[in-house]
Amino acid sequence: MSNLFLTIAAIHPLNVAAMSAAEERQGMLTKPPKALGRLETLSIRLAGITGNAFPSMQRKVITVMAGDHGVVVEGVSAFPAEVTPQMVLNFIAGGAAINVLGRHVGARVIVTDVGVASDLSRVEGVRHRNVRMGTANMAQGPAMTRDEAIRAFEVGIETVEEEIANGLDIIATGEMGIGNTTPSSAIIAALTGLPVAEVTGRGTGISDQALLLKCLVIEKALALNKPDVSDPIDVMAKVGGLEIAALAGVMLAAAAHRIPVVMDGFISGAAALTAARLCPLVAEYILPSHVSVEIGHKVVFEELGLTPLFDLGMRLGEGTGAALAMSIIDASAKILREMATFQSAGVSGEMVEPPSTPLS
Repeated sequence: MSNLFLTIAAIHPLNVAAMSAAEERQGMLTKPPKALGRLETLSIRLAGITGNAFPSMQRKVITVMAGDHGVVVEGVSAFPAEVTPQMVLNFIAGGAAINVLGRHVGARVIVTDVGVASDLSRVEGVRHRNVRMGTANMAQGPAMTRDEAIRAFEVGIETVEEEIANGLDIIATGEMGIGNTTPSSAIIAALTGLPVAEVTGRGTGISDQALLLKCLVIEKALALNKPDVSDPIDVMAKVGGLEIAALAGVMLAAAAHRIPVVMDGFISGAAALTAARLCPLVAEYILPSHVSVEIGHKVVFEELGLTPLFDLGMRLGEGTGAALAMSIIDASAKILREMATFQSAGVSGEMVEPPSTPLS
């Protein structure tokens, strides 16, 4: 059995006992009940994910998966495909937004070439896992073979396994791939059955005319390739992307190893929906970060039953929104672990009953 299916089989529900213990401790901390709102529920969720009533989120990783897309030749992006390898070099040099935010939250940023259409084999600092040199043009045929899609999923799984060996408490998903909002929209349209126009946005900032073309290209790809919506691997192979499959693999592996995984923007959302279609339990391990400007991102939240932490009007990708969310998630865990209880601080707790005699 392939590593993909072994990983799916290893995913189990959240640890109820750890969640109950965390919730009980939250009730003892020096604050009114539920006064910290979602910081409290986040910490309880972390306990359930990790199986630890006192979870620690100190060892943070942001995994950036990079891949190219043959569909770019259809004019669906405002930027040329050459930008993908150029940005990979920028990541390695530490000059991109995700590098800045990674340093800000104390996270390691690792960059994987899972499908860049340029030879990066001599570039140091990149994890070389290239499945193929970019996908084929999905408007002319399948984006990749089924075996290639499975291999891309497994690149993500192996990434998590390798980082566990290096020390890993929480992982965030990021990506780089010019044109990747097009396959992301195609995946979401296929898996939800929604019209393409309802899940397709402007990506890197295309014009009204280009947006119309983008929708037509996606509709053509779906009609031509006829992805089996009951088979998420087939959907990924027919109209997906190598880096999107790898991110889905990251999410599956994180769930299998009881590690919280922070979902970034729209492309990560397409990966999350794919992972959840392969194993619905995965959604319990995914911590959403922000709402992307891309309209299809909200559909993902609705499908997965998740609520984002914030909306800053972001649409960069790279894992930038997830990096910011890591700080909030870490804060929630620290509150649970480090805040004093009423008893330890010698603070009077909430009065359960009124005084026996009236106050004068």
